[in-house]
Amino acid sequence: QVQLVESGGGLVQAGGSLRLSCAASGRTFSTYAMGWFRQAPGKEREFVAAISWRGGATSYADSVKGRFTISRDNAKNTLYLQMNNLKPEDTAVYYCAATQQFGGPSRDENFYDYWGQGTQVTVSS
Repeated sequence: QVQLVESGGGLVQAGGSLRLSCAASGRTFSTYAMGWFRQAPGKEREFVAAISWRGGATSYADSVKGRFTISRDNAKNTLYLQMNNLKPEDTAVYYCAATQQFGGPSRDENFYDYWGQGTQVTVSS
């Protein structure tokens, strides 16, 4: 089992950058594929990015491709999401998630077993 805690959210102007972190408890972080999802007010939760358990494979939603970068440091039990050129439509609560069902990056939230509590990202125009 793994516990996840996100941090790094905040208020930023359009065009700005933020880096989200997701700290994981336990000694088996490197055996989990990880993902970032987000949920805007009044909308369903959507996939943002995912990374394989070793970090060699990644996947991105089309809406963030070229602007966001997912990475992980297994020695620090931490997942990251570097967000550049932020847009108002990126405003949402961002969640990290972990799964052992697949080793590769998965876009499907149903395959993720563990979720953090979320961190708010607000982008002003």
